[in-house]
This record gives sequence, structure tokens and C-alpha cells, in this order.
Amino acid sequence: MDVSVVVPLYNEEDSIQLLYESITSAVADQFPDYEIIFVDDGSGDDTFKLAKQLAGDDGRLRVLKFRRNYGQTPAMAAGIDHAHGNIIVTMDGDLQNDPRDIPDLVGKINEGFDIVVGWRFNRKDKLITRKIPSRIANWLIGKVTGVPIKDNGCSLKAYRAKTIKNVPLYNEMHRFIPAMASIAGPRLAEVKVRHHSRQFGESKYGLSRVYKVLLDLMTIKMVGSFSSKPLYWFSILALPFLIISILIITGSMVTAMLGGMISLSVAGSGLIFFTLSAFLIVGGAIGELIYKTGTFDAASYPLLTARITSDTDMQDGGVPPNGKAN
Repeated sequence: MDVSVVVPLYNEEDSIQLLYESITSAVADQFPDYEIIFVDDGSGDDTFKLAKQLAGDDGRLRVLKFRRNYGQTPAMAAGIDHAHGNIIVTMDGDLQNDPRDIPDLVGKINEGFDIVVGWRFNRKDKLITRKIPSRIANWLIGKVTGVPIKDNGCSLKAYRAKTIKNVPLYNEMHRFIPAMASIAGPRLAEVKVRHHSRQFGESKYGLSRVYKVLLDLMTIKMVGSFSSKPLYWFSILALPFLIISILIITGSMVTAMLGGMISLSVAGSGLIFFTLSAFLIVGGAIGELIYKTGTFDAASYPLLTARITSDTDMQDGGVPPNGKAN
């Protein structure tokens, strides 16, 4: 199969018909062998019902359903896991991404790139709550990860299936896919894409997601910088505790030598800090041993994605349950 279009949906009953028609119109003539995968992320409206009806009339449309809302990244991971296409395109289901840009993204993949990221150069969002935080986040992500993407938050992206299926997705990691995949050295490109104002419903995004992005950014930095040298990383964590313990124990010894009273609670805290630092260093040494012997490597990543899929109680809807990923 040439192309799979994966679209997570959450309470998009008003837009799903137009979304389906727009995607079909954009890809039907360009890619004879394609599929569309709608993933209902536990919607509380008729999103799944309408999607299932559309799937009943079109064998190229497949619908997956979560029993409750798990978030965009798990929904996207489930769709990617069940996609059969050699090229996988992801996009939002709120009609702000334009399916007419899909052929341009796929064209870049066919030029030899592994990941193509959409750039909403003329973004139709609120300045204070969306544009400014997004610009700051994109700058910060580029500095921390070393992958300077102009628009990490744009869900309209295209991937080689063999690349994206080996990238673990959890939390809010879908926006960090280029940075996560950069560990394996793929070829990345950016393409200007259209962006439209939301026509139906309300946005699911806001400033409340900032802290999640920051936590995930810390995770990316740790994985990218320290995954191959865990002893170094754990030693850095252990250093403050080790310094504190040395100061406390030295202070207690000096006090005893000068004939003063030793506080057992203070001396005990020094021993506790020393033990904690020792545990961290030993943990780093064990991690180093595991990494060097190859017990954990990139081959484990597909298992992580598969685990996310099973943990989300995913069900097939409107399609036989034998749709396994390649």
C-alpha cells in the first residue's frame, strides 16, 4: 500500500463528514492505493457512530475506537501501529490542517526524505494563547534537542513507515517525533502547509499543556544525550547528594575532634545522603552494563508502541479485527 492517512478524533461529529470528503478528494486521484484510519479517542458525541457509517460505505476507511479518552498521542500511535502504507501521513481532525497538502508531503518522502514536517507559516490561531507560546516552545525545543523545526506542533506530517514505527510514542510525544527519530539519523524536511481557523467545536489545546511539553522535553533531552552513557547521567544526579554527605560527615568528625557534641540526626542524614549517592552511581553502572552488552536496544521500541496500543483498550469499529500493522 502506498499511503496511510491517520487522523485522531475527539468530539468532532460536526467536522467528520467534511474531513472525510476533503481527505478523499485530496488523495484519491494522487494515490491509487491508499487508506484512511480514523481513531476515535473516546469521544462523548456521535463521532464514532458517524465514522463507522462512513467506513461501511468505503472500504478504504478504517475506524478504531478507544473506550475512553487517552489523548492525541496514544490515538496517533494506535493508528500508526495499524497502518499498512509505506508512507504514513498524520493530521488533526478539526479541519485546521488541509488535506490538499498531503501530496506535497508525500512527494518530499519520495525524493528521499524520511520525515517531512508541515510548517503552518500563516497560522490562523490566537496570538497570545497559541502563537506566542508555540514560537517560544519551538525555539526551546530546537535549542534542547538540536533539531531546529519551525513548527513542532503541526500534526500534518509524513513519515516512512519503517521510520515512524520504530519511534516510541507516549504522553505528548507526537510533537517530538522528529527529535526522537533524530537519534537514528533520518533525513528531515519541512514544507509550508495551509492552516485554517477552527470551524466547529472548541480547541482541545491551551496553556494548560505547557507543563506537559516541558516534562516531555526533559525526557527527550535525557534520552538523546544520556541514553548511551547512563553512568555519566546518574553520576551527575548523585553529585549533589555526595557533596552534601561529605560536608555533613566532615563537619560531624571535626566537631567530635574538637570535643563537641555530635548530633546523631545530622550525622545520620549525612550517611543517608551518602547511601543515596552510592545507589545512584551503582544504578548508573548497571545501566552502563546493560547498554554495553546490548540487552536493551532500538529493537525494543516497537514493543513499547504495541504496549500502548493494548493498554488503551482499543477496539476496531467498521473493519474486521485482522488489521495488523506490517
